[in-house]
Amino acid sequence: MFKGIEFAHPGFFWLLLLIPVTIAWYIWRERKLYGYLSVSAVKGFSLPQKSLKPMFRHSGIVLRSLALAALIAALARPQSSLSWQNSTTEGIDIVIASDISGSMLAEDFEPNRMEAGKNIAIDFIKNRPNDRIGLVIFSGESFTQCPLTIDHDVLINLFKDIKNGMIDDGTAIGMGLATAVNRLKESDAKSKVVILLTDGSNNTGSIPPITAAEIAKQFNIRVYTVGLGTKGMAPYPVQTPMGIQYQRVPVDVDEVTLGKIADITGGKYFRATNNSTLKNIYEQIDKLEKAKIDVTQYHKKTEMFLPLVVITLLLLLLEFVLKNTVLKGALT
Repeated sequence: MFKGIEFAHPGFFWLLLLIPVTIAWYIWRERKLYGYLSVSAVKGFSLPQKSLKPMFRHSGIVLRSLALAALIAALARPQSSLSWQNSTTEGIDIVIASDISGSMLAEDFEPNRMEAGKNIAIDFIKNRPNDRIGLVIFSGESFTQCPLTIDHDVLINLFKDIKNGMIDDGTAIGMGLATAVNRLKESDAKSKVVILLTDGSNNTGSIPPITAAEIAKQFNIRVYTVGLGTKGMAPYPVQTPMGIQYQRVPVDVDEVTLGKIADITGGKYFRATNNSTLKNIYEQIDKLEKAKIDVTQYHKKTEMFLPLVVITLLLLLLEFVLKNTVLKGALT
C-alpha cells in the first residue's frame, strides 16, 4: 500500500504523540466529571431499557483521534514517487585469439595450458554480459570459431569444444591476429579489443605478427598479448608404446614480439606462468576495458495529502452529526 510513498515533511509525525496525551486527558476528565453512588440493593430502582447509545458514548474521542492522525499525516505531505532511468552503454567488442598448438598441452598449468586458458577465459566472458565477444583459434593456420556475439552461452559452448589437432600444428601468431582484426574492422563499437594468447613464437603463416599489429592499429584495435608458460622447462606429455611419458621441454615465448604488438596497438603485454597469474591478467584486462554508461534519471512526484484532508473533515463531520443526532442526550 505504501510502496513508492515518500513524505516531504516527516518531522510532523512527532505530533502523533499528542494523540495518547489527548486520550489520557479525556480519561482523566471522564473520571472527574462523573461520580459514583453506592447502594445496598437495586431492587427499588426500575431497570433502564437497553440502548445502544451508551456503547457509543466514547465515539467522539475515537473519531477526533483518527481525524488528528489523518491531519498530521496530511501535514507530512505524502507523495507518490515514480522514478526511472535511461542508460546508454558505450559498447566494447572483444575477440579472444587463442593458440591451440601442440605445445599448449604442456602441464605447467593445471590441467594444462589449453584447458586452463579455456576455463579462465570462460569466467572472463561470464563477467561481461553486455559485450559482444568472439573467438579465433590458431595453430599452423587460423579460423573463426565464433564470430562476435552477445549470445555468450553459444560462445562458451564453442569455446569448450576447441582442442589441439583441429587444424595443422604450428604457431601462426600473425595469422591468428590478422583473423581477429578482420572480425573487428567493420565494428562500430567505441572500443575494439583483441586478447591474444600464445605460448610460443611465430614459426609459420603468411602474415608476420608485426604486420598484423600495424593493421590492427589502422583500425583502432587494441591488442592485449599474453605469453603462457613457466620460466625455464615445462612437463610435456608424449605418447609412447609404454603409455604417456613426460618430457621436460624448454618454454619458448617470444616476449619481444608480443611486447611490440601490444606497444604498437596501445595495449599491454602480460606473462602468465600459472593459473593464478593468468586469472589475474584477465581481471586486469576486465578493469581496463570497462564500458562507460551514461545514466539519466527521471523523478515524478504526485502530492497525496488531499485524500487525508478529506478524511479528516469527514471524521469531524461524522462526530458532529452523531453528537447532535443519534447520540444526542447520551452520556458523553
